[in-house]
Amino acid sequence: MLRGMTEAPHGFALPLFMIQAIKAHLTRPALLSVHPAGLTRLFPVDHSREECCSMSLPTKKKSGPAKSKWAKLYWAVPAALVALLLVVLLAKWVTGLAGVKDFLAAYPGHTELPEGTPVGFPAWLAWQHFLNGFFLLLIIRSGWQVRTQTRPAAYWTRNNRGLVRTRNAPTKISLALWFHLVLDALWILNGIVFAVLIFATGQWARIVPTSWDVFPNALSAALQYASLNWPTENGWVNYNALQLLTYFLTVFIAAPLAFITGLRMSSAWPKNAKALNKAYPIEAARAVHFPVMIYFVAFIVVHVFLVLATGALRNLNHMYGSSDDVSWVGFGIFAASVAVMVAGWFLARPLFLSPIASLMGKVSSR
Repeated sequence: MLRGMTEAPHGFALPLFMIQAIKAHLTRPALLSVHPAGLTRLFPVDHSREECCSMSLPTKKKSGPAKSKWAKLYWAVPAALVALLLVVLLAKWVTGLAGVKDFLAAYPGHTELPEGTPVGFPAWLAWQHFLNGFFLLLIIRSGWQVRTQTRPAAYWTRNNRGLVRTRNAPTKISLALWFHLVLDALWILNGIVFAVLIFATGQWARIVPTSWDVFPNALSAALQYASLNWPTENGWVNYNALQLLTYFLTVFIAAPLAFITGLRMSSAWPKNAKALNKAYPIEAARAVHFPVMIYFVAFIVVHVFLVLATGALRNLNHMYGSSDDVSWVGFGIFAASVAVMVAGWFLARPLFLSPIASLMGKVSSR
């Protein structure tokens, strides 16, 4: 039969090597399969190649914990939106009740300021606000890095012949922890300057409760926020009661807690003070320090959202432009400050931190 194939129609002859190749192909084992388009074809099976490929290209499957982590995230977002919608609907229903309407009328959401409280924000407060935000952003970044990194890229050892000298040898710490501690020191210094200035200029009265009616007014403001009928107080003159309590909590409770717990966890804490360590164990500091960081993150997110959602230009002029008008001056300064923060975020790497850290000690890879 194959000999007859040497002569094709119209006198066209097939070469002998092509005939032999076709014969060899037809005598090999084959696997009959159906093409997706419906055509039947023959595919040769090479078991050795199949085994080789299956060994060199293993199928990568996601682990159970990774799958569950993403599954929780997928469910968390819609669940949070549904919960937020339910809160709004519940708040609208509650604020429509007759008794609650009387409560909102009696407590509109703000308290009277003490006599002589200054109006507006001075320029020094704008700088304090920027520095506080800048340091806090990098503190959170470096703190999270210290908490999660397993193999630090570099280490730092204090120079024991400088201004700070100890009897024992300095402790080697990661470069990220060094950066975190330096930022903490700058943040605390900025906070001390802030505290001195607000009490020296009378600005303290805007963020310190001076009467008990601040609490029902704060509840009133919370109901207004939840029902999307947001308080309309002019922040240039007075904060609403919920803002006042939140700022008081942040400045006078959360910030000192972050400092006290961070100091207990640092190498500066006296390790040999047995009575002090027993009264204030490091486990207690760790149990508080991380939740305080979560509080600051939540505060920043809500704070920035409300600033932008309740009259962005005017609010930004209050804090960055030191004026009560509606213009783009405050927004421009705010945009520049954000650019500085973003630059600081990306420059906070061993490549740029090592030269600075080497001025205060020794930087090493191990």
